[in-house]
This record gives sequence, structure tokens and C-alpha cells, in this order.
Amino acid sequence: FADIGDIIRGKDLFRGYNEKDQQEKAKLQQSLKEIFQKIQENNPDLKTLKDEEIREYWWALNRKEVWKSLTCSEQLKGNKYFRQTCGGEKRTETYDKCLCADTEVPTNFDYVPQFLR
Repeated sequence: FADIGDIIRGKDLFRGYNEKDQQEKAKLQQSLKEIFQKIQENNPDLKTLKDEEIREYWWALNRKEVWKSLTCSEQLKGNKYFRQTCGGEKRTETYDKCLCADTEVPTNFDYVPQFLR
């Protein structure tokens, strides 16, 4: 999940094991750049933002949906992830182990720098 966030936001530190990996990463980043340019073109509120800011905006808006698609299926229900309790004053348990009771993602690893994970 966190690595996906790094890739989307253009912060992935992985350079590749060989030339083929590096070419694939460059191809992926070019595709993402084109996708985010289209998002910017179709949203007047984003016209003045830099590419990095649009990526951050998209991730902040969609991180919960990415998490749910990776962890909240019926097949994965009941599995354990990073922590079983959610932060905040009430310290609630994760709902079916994929979302907090307030429907937030139960991890912030996607905001921890990659070299510290």
C-alpha cells in the first residue's frame, strides 16, 4: 500500500535491479505523468498546480479507495494488517480489520519516508 502511494506520488526510491527494470519504471512514470496531465486539464481547480502537487492531491483523495480495494474483499475479511486498533481518542478496533470505525485507513505508512520502512 505504502509503495503504491510512493509510486503514484513520484517518490519511489527503487531504481531497478537492471536496465530492464529501469526502463519499465521510466515507462510507468511517463504513463503516470500523462494521466495526471489529463486530470489537470479536465479540472479547472488544478490548472495552477505542479505535477507533484496534483499527485499528492490525487493520493489524498483516493488513498482510502486504494486501501479498500487491496484489503477489504470478502476473501480477506478477518485478516490482520499493520495494527488492530485505530488512533484517536477512542482507540477503536479496525472494522473487519480493513478500516477504522470512522472508515479511515488504519495505517499511515504511506506517509512514512520509504527509506524508514
